[in-house]
Amino acid sequence: MSSENYSTEYDVCVIGAGFSGLTAARKLAAAGKRVLILDARERVGGRGFTKQAKDGTPVDVGGQWVGPTQLRLLSLLEELGVGTYKQYTEGNNLLHIHGKLKQFKGAIPKVGPAALLDLQRLIWKVNGLAKSIDSEQPWLSPNAPQQDAQSVAGWMQQHVYSKSAASLLTIAVNAVFAAEPEELSFLYFLQYVKSAGGLEALIEAENGAQDSRVIGGMGNLATTLAEKAVSAGVTLVTNAAVSKVLAMADQVRILTKDSMYAADRVIVAMSPSDASGIEWSPALPIKRQRLMQNMPMGSAIKIISIYPTPFWREQGLSGEMVTDTGPLRMSFDVTPPSINQQAPSSGALVGFILGNQAREWSDRPAAERQLAVLKQLTGYFGEAALSPIDYIEKDWCADEWTKGCYVGLMPAGVMSQYGAQLRPACGRIHWAGTETATEWAGYFDGAIQAGERAAEEVLALEQ
Repeated sequence: MSSENYSTEYDVCVIGAGFSGLTAARKLAAAGKRVLILDARERVGGRGFTKQAKDGTPVDVGGQWVGPTQLRLLSLLEELGVGTYKQYTEGNNLLHIHGKLKQFKGAIPKVGPAALLDLQRLIWKVNGLAKSIDSEQPWLSPNAPQQDAQSVAGWMQQHVYSKSAASLLTIAVNAVFAAEPEELSFLYFLQYVKSAGGLEALIEAENGAQDSRVIGGMGNLATTLAEKAVSAGVTLVTNAAVSKVLAMADQVRILTKDSMYAADRVIVAMSPSDASGIEWSPALPIKRQRLMQNMPMGSAIKIISIYPTPFWREQGLSGEMVTDTGPLRMSFDVTPPSINQQAPSSGALVGFILGNQAREWSDRPAAERQLAVLKQLTGYFGEAALSPIDYIEKDWCADEWTKGCYVGLMPAGVMSQYGAQLRPACGRIHWAGTETATEWAGYFDGAIQAGERAAEEVLALEQ
């Protein structure tokens, strides 16, 4: 393709139309920049994806919750006039570990006194260690080399005394990272806890990361955000997977299958592993390459099972379940707000297949997976769970562009060796995406922070 075949030159090209890329684009457009966004998908939103149930109800098959300390996301919701509603938590929760099924209320499962004390001690210890982490440069924190050299599983072997506490902490890691404890650096785990303000904020529903949901769904919120960006002058092109980025002395050329674009600078609003699929010319610095090659995505399959009524409520159950037995690791009541009334006309449960279980079940036929999930729900909520009126799933492991969810992970040793490459620009190439956030990394709030920071980097170059 000759150099004359590229379209209008832009000040900035943003690769990725998720919350991070859209935020960066809006901020740059507001400053008078000519901005182009390219996304490989036919939609915007990235890991925020809303489908329609058979009855037209919006169903989040990607990220879905917002917590009270996720101030950037809450501010965006207020700006766009989009409401939220509380996650349903009334009734008893279910805990199924070591072959025993128990009911409990509140955030702390009903386990023996010794296990409960051990669990509380672990939460205090993790939170205390997380407070010492440098949010901007975790690899420079006290004891960082030792913490990064071991996995979360290795740390647990040294510090967890109760079998039940170990199981609950493993389930928490599954839930938060869609990964197993052995897949994560303990330093990475601590900086993630620090970015959320504590372990409780990550794992709890009420007042935690699972506190509320967005009316209309996160995917529809992303669509509204994209419309705002376009109305501000941003050019948005979907179905435009970037295959190559050519960084020249005076500009950057961005190639897709059908087009070539030119820009002064590029912001990459993608997960590091996703960005590794682009051909970079000249090659990126070797440590940046290694970072992208060594931050695999978590493994998650999300299912939503819809019923004529939220029948579990009649049993005094909240719909929340956690277990150490697959395929599901947990479930929640996600009955939407329009029917979240005294006598709802229908109800919905969301379930998550995570980590090792997700990788195993991703390779199985969808029908087999559905039957296994419904049988598991039946064991917790009764025979009515076997007969949904609608069943929706999203296998993020098989997603063509994300290849996993929820977030890029750092195994042991990666942060110490390559963590310093996460945010700094490589010449005219800047990095966004929730993985680069220092607050609420891995969440939409972190994605917004990262987009704002990357846009500010570009704007500061002119000052």
